[in-house]
Amino acid sequence: MKILSVEQLEIPDIKVIRFARFSDERGYFAEHFRRDDFETNPLTPFMAGVEFVQTNESFSRAWTVRGLHFQWNPYMGKLVRTLQGRMIDLVLDIRKGSPTFGKAIAYDMPSARSEDFNEWIWVPPGFAHGNAFSEDTSIEYFCSGQYSPGNEAGISPLAEDIDWSLCDQGLKRVFYEIASSTRLMTDKDRNGLSVSAWEKDERSNNFLYAEGS
Repeated sequence: MKILSVEQLEIPDIKVIRFARFSDERGYFAEHFRRDDFETNPLTPFMAGVEFVQTNESFSRAWTVRGLHFQWNPYMGKLVRTLQGRMIDLVLDIRKGSPTFGKAIAYDMPSARSEDFNEWIWVPPGFAHGNAFSEDTSIEYFCSGQYSPGNEAGISPLAEDIDWSLCDQGLKRVFYEIASSTRLMTDKDRNGLSVSAWEKDERSNNFLYAEGS
């Protein structure tokens, strides 16, 4: 796996890992994951010790919104990439005591076959995760914990007390254009918790911020 670069987003724990595609007249080849590269590459020390135990693939029709989801017991970090289409990835800090608690960011992740790279976004435990799609899109994500019903919750991506001040405002507008008009969002997601309701929920104590973590 040839890792080209790692970008730290507005919330520093969220990383974008760009890796190479090797193209010729036939098409391209990409080694998109190799465990020892993540473990030993000097650009990815934050991946050391992360073990992926589940891999998922998802297809979403244009104007779909998913999330914002999170899980504990076991905790689940997600390594996500776009296979085809365009995903706007959404991340919200739910770590109590964090300087960015309640703040959300978005990252634009289109995938074009003509590009000589693709990207992963790494969303560790302690963050609610979701996505919005402006076109038919397939994504893949590796999970560091198995799905555990009964140990999950969600914050509505439309919650009025989400702080979007760190988010790219152009992507925020695209997200709101989709989310405010779509029927392709489950009632469970649309009617999820607010940030303040989650903060008062005793289950939120599963996500405590640790300085330097």
